[in-house]
Amino acid sequence: MAAQGAHRPGPLKQQNKAHKGGKHSGSSQRRAGGEAGRASRGFPAAPGPPDRSLPPAGRVPVKAQPRRRIRDLSRVDRRHQALQLRRQRKEAVLAEKRSLGSRDGPPHLVVVVLLHSRAAAHDTLRLLQSQDSAIVRADEGRAGGFALLCPRFKQRWRFVTAQAGDLHAVLDLAKVADSLLFILDSVDGWDSAGEHCLSCLFAQGLPSYALAVPGGSELPPKKRIDARKKLSKAIEKRFPEAKLFPLNTEQESSLLLRHLSSQKQRHLAFRDRRAHLLARAAEFVPSQDSELVGTLKVSGFVRGQTLSVNSLVHIVGHGDFQVSQVDAPPDPLSLNPRVVKGQKRTQDMEVQDECGNGADEMEEDVKVLMKADPSKQESLQSEVVPDPMEGEQTWPTEEELQEAENSLKANRRVVKVPKGTSKYQAAWIVDDGEEGSEKDDDDDEDDDMDDDLMEEAVSQEGESSEEEPGEEESETMTVSECLRDDQYDEKMEEDEQMLERYKQERMDEMFPDEVDTPRDVPARVRFQKYRGLKSFRTSPWDPKENLPRDYARIFQFQDFSRTRKNLFRQIEKEETEGASVGWYVTLHVCNVPVSVMESFKEGKPLVLFSLLPHEQKMSVLNFLVRRHPGNSEPVRAKEELIFHCGFRRFRASPLFSQHTSADKHKLERFLRPDAALVVTVYAPITFPPASVLLFKQRSNGMHDLIATGSLLSVDPDRIVIKRLVLSGHPFKIFTKTAVVRYMFFNRDDVMWFKPVELRTKWGRRGHIKEPLGTHGHMKCHFDGQLKSQDTVLLNLYKRVFPKWTYDPHVPEPVPWVRSESALPEREVEME
Repeated sequence: MAAQGAHRPGPLKQQNKAHKGGKHSGSSQRRAGGEAGRASRGFPAAPGPPDRSLPPAGRVPVKAQPRRRIRDLSRVDRRHQALQLRRQRKEAVLAEKRSLGSRDGPPHLVVVVLLHSRAAAHDTLRLLQSQDSAIVRADEGRAGGFALLCPRFKQRWRFVTAQAGDLHAVLDLAKVADSLLFILDSVDGWDSAGEHCLSCLFAQGLPSYALAVPGGSELPPKKRIDARKKLSKAIEKRFPEAKLFPLNTEQESSLLLRHLSSQKQRHLAFRDRRAHLLARAAEFVPSQDSELVGTLKVSGFVRGQTLSVNSLVHIVGHGDFQVSQVDAPPDPLSLNPRVVKGQKRTQDMEVQDECGNGADEMEEDVKVLMKADPSKQESLQSEVVPDPMEGEQTWPTEEELQEAENSLKANRRVVKVPKGTSKYQAAWIVDDGEEGSEKDDDDDEDDDMDDDLMEEAVSQEGESSEEEPGEEESETMTVSECLRDDQYDEKMEEDEQMLERYKQERMDEMFPDEVDTPRDVPARVRFQKYRGLKSFRTSPWDPKENLPRDYARIFQFQDFSRTRKNLFRQIEKEETEGASVGWYVTLHVCNVPVSVMESFKEGKPLVLFSLLPHEQKMSVLNFLVRRHPGNSEPVRAKEELIFHCGFRRFRASPLFSQHTSADKHKLERFLRPDAALVVTVYAPITFPPASVLLFKQRSNGMHDLIATGSLLSVDPDRIVIKRLVLSGHPFKIFTKTAVVRYMFFNRDDVMWFKPVELRTKWGRRGHIKEPLGTHGHMKCHFDGQLKSQDTVLLNLYKRVFPKWTYDPHVPEPVPWVRSESALPEREVEME
């Protein structure tokens, strides 16, 4: 037995990890570490042999000291530290609750949102106004708005009403509201318009909320309990842990107010870092030059952050403006108002209008807080004015200028033009012979998706199929119902267009990026702006190469994330000077169109946000969005969409691209329902975080929510690559070579694209060896034998840029109604 060798473990022997004692040090090791520290500082060490496992005592790096100090805390100290942190957070929440609605803070702004057409707003507001020892003051702007002052509880509220159908008003008020009060129906909860409103509010960011259910008192007690259980189950999906507040008596309204004032506030990041206010009163002073533009005096309570007079303000829905002056009128909602001589209050509850003596008193006691400093004031410049001669190295001489002028005179031609046509208009009139030559150039310059020839063929087939039944219908049309038939035909035309889009989206899913090689134009001319890549992921692409002229108009940061961090650090340190949070101020906003005042008089909310530095400048914004499940209509790239980004809203035609960690991102032709995509547009700079909502306007004026997400980055260097795939079919197959046809149709095209690598749908890779004949056949070599049912593909790439379609004007939406054409069962509807 001794002669035999020792046992050697086999490859299946279990290998356990070695124990790491340094990670979980116990109390004995901590005591030993403390004794080593005492010895290093000159104190006598504990008796016993030295511990070799401890690190040598001496100088410790600066970065390692805080961690070691935290690790060396005793159990009692760690508990005490956790208790202190917990107590600090609790005190911060309580201080925020106490300041909101108090004498020193702004009034508690509650937006009442009606989620059902049967929800009663009048009864709800009447109950809220019927509080004991409360003073009610009507608002100047919106109908139905009022302020509620409770000197006994040292609280003040402001209530504003918004219908669920008025989408812009609801979203604008939710941007600045402290709490939302949803009014539900006692039976159904909310209708389809209320569901659409809730989807938009959840996507934008929901502040603190409460659910109130007025009515239902006429039902018997047993049925009332059943209806309450049914309603609680219905709202559980949207509000999992929400509590329903009945609102039928004054006592129930008092409980609701107590809940609103004591609940924890939910923060919206995009408004917490910017000063904002909701206008309570406004006055328009026209300028001397024009009555259409003037100074708008907006009064309201400052919220969020300190408001600086030198920063720009954004009026939601109207644009960016400068502030010339900030005044401090007396607080109209003071809990301890001054008593004017000769006036005595006989009742605890009074309804007062904000006109008459209040306006005179405001004019008398207005104090100027600050005026704008022109040297420190932010500029309204949003674009860079490009200089076309900036890249020129030499200036033309007088002889060269004279020669150019003579050549222009020589090239002049006589064209017949209508009477009254100017020289500039005549220069744009094109003869019939020139139209054909310029058409191809325009097609090459246009980056629209119409260059997909396969989709063009599908659309032509759809148009030809539409013409034939149209002739047959015209023969059998009746005269008595011609008006109804015309309306029905218009609806059918929209359905046909929608069907065409569904076809194109389906073809793009089945054959992504595949196009047919044109027969009438050489492929080397048609695809001259495209290039081949060895690897889409690793091949280099210069982000500054062949930039469009629109890139000369935008701003770009050297390091956007560093600039953002510095700005937010300044905000946290409160280094800005201006009107503090809770002050009632009047802003003098310069050069405002009179339409802003007209919309305020119509009862629409007037919301102002102060802009951070650089937020008025244009750049390239990238949004990360996901398709909203309530909308399934195909949305194609470069279609005009409506964006609600943070506190802005605008119209633009975006690009869609994949969201990957690589330096190049493939263009998507449609907004995919199953993946998150990046949307790229030209828009004013906004510092994230900020939510984004994408709407699409119907032909009848309604806005459908199609996607939601957040702002990803402000980065003009993000490369979006459009891919085209040319396909061919193996004609003769050998061991590792094959003859491929139908990819090209002439010999020169084969020689032009010879350096580009080929691939197949079944995973083979290869390259073009030589052309065969003059009709586009080519011999190709692959890394294995092809199958007869395989398809040979050639990938071409081109960088694309968004179009400059930014428009800050967004039309008011029509009250939303669920679209019948969005339902999946189209055949049933047609029947």
